[in-house]
Amino acid sequence: MLNQLTISELAAKLARREVSARAVTQACLDQIARVDGKIHAFISYDAADALAQADTADKALAQGGRSDQSLLGIPIAIKDVLAVKNQPLNCASKILGNFRSPYDATAIEKLKAAGAIVFGRLNMDEFAMGSSTENSAFGLTRNPWDTTRIPGGSSGGSAAAVAADECIASLGSDTGGSIRQPAALCGCVGLKPTYGRISRYGLVAFASSLDQIGPFTKDVRDAATLLSVMSGVDPRDSTSVPEPVPDYTAALTGDIRGLKLGLPKEYMIGGLDAEVKAAVDAAVRQYEKLGAEIVEITLPHTDYAVATYYIIATAEASANLARFDGIRYGARVDSNDPIELYARTRGAGFGAEVKRRIILGTYVLSSGYHDAYYLQAQKVRTLIRNDFLKAFETVDAIVTPTTPTAAFKAGEKSGDPLQMYLSDIFTISCNLAGVCGISVPCGFTKNPKLPIGLQLLGKPFGEAVLLKIAHAYEQATAWHQEKAVL
Repeated sequence: MLNQLTISELAAKLARREVSARAVTQACLDQIARVDGKIHAFISYDAADALAQADTADKALAQGGRSDQSLLGIPIAIKDVLAVKNQPLNCASKILGNFRSPYDATAIEKLKAAGAIVFGRLNMDEFAMGSSTENSAFGLTRNPWDTTRIPGGSSGGSAAAVAADECIASLGSDTGGSIRQPAALCGCVGLKPTYGRISRYGLVAFASSLDQIGPFTKDVRDAATLLSVMSGVDPRDSTSVPEPVPDYTAALTGDIRGLKLGLPKEYMIGGLDAEVKAAVDAAVRQYEKLGAEIVEITLPHTDYAVATYYIIATAEASANLARFDGIRYGARVDSNDPIELYARTRGAGFGAEVKRRIILGTYVLSSGYHDAYYLQAQKVRTLIRNDFLKAFETVDAIVTPTTPTAAFKAGEKSGDPLQMYLSDIFTISCNLAGVCGISVPCGFTKNPKLPIGLQLLGKPFGEAVLLKIAHAYEQATAWHQEKAVL
């Protein structure tokens, strides 16, 4: 089935004219029609527009295509937090109403320039605030491996759509693990690039110093392809960094002999599920067989990461979400009094988790508490980043579980925010430190059969080495080839 193939497999077939872009796109649309009633990965999609894009791609393919169009004819679906011109942009919230984006995000511009068919709005936790995709105004998304369970969050729709073969790849955003965690729980590859590697222009901000755009793919090579396309400095995003963009696929040699991988003792904690630990231990042994050297390291400030993250992220969210006021765009609850209009609109438009985080963020920024909470958290963030930089003086990458458990049941943690927040305990530090991270499949639990993810963390702008290490493991195992039965 065409929708089950990878970008690299399809690109070769399309170039040889063995298949058409229309046929590939139709295969994805047929799969959405067949399974999305059970999964609900998509909030919406425009089939006619997707097929029109495919026809345009087929005309370009008939003329031989261009060397810079590595995604020509490849259908890629988009998390509902990225601006795509003339498509809805809701962030899975009521407050944006019927808003449609008037422009493309930079990452979307680059996908389109590379020939991709950009379609669909993927479900997510409202404004990317959540770990389970249960906080959406459009209903929850379910895990393709077990529809009684969550797909992770906040990019749950992006992970579920790739795992269910409803698209060839997808985009998500990662603020504290929102790409890597759902990728692990749905059994696909999820890459969070270094902060500043991909422009955030056109990404609706949750926490501006933590957010980063990244891909969900069926294998590591596809993640490298998408990263090569989307990376680079952007004058419209002052936080994007003018680092050279290598050909990341060229790094995928399979040879990792002599590389040093750090195993942080702080990550093998008491709350780690036994099956997850066994799968990660087996992956570490596999790396030793491949010639890597395993070194125990310490990241001493790990225990403070969750608290630090939920101060900084909520503080930035309270500032970023002030723009949703019912006056400039989106939904509005009318009142003759402007303050009442503002309060009513936000009260009706935001869900419970978004309100919780705005209140918490406003509190830690308020007079009398700013220094005690927000300023202190920024200092601890520096200590956490320094832990990573010190570790990277002696190792090439760090190996950890992506999540402490496999996917949990829908509703299991929704009444306990603290337990939900701890779902991201292994992924949060990467965002605080601004380094790159990837999750790759490394096994399954036995009963029920649920995916387990291995997280690799790399040096700032060290994605080439990170992808090389991830690809070597993937090629030595077959976990990524397993498919959810729907």
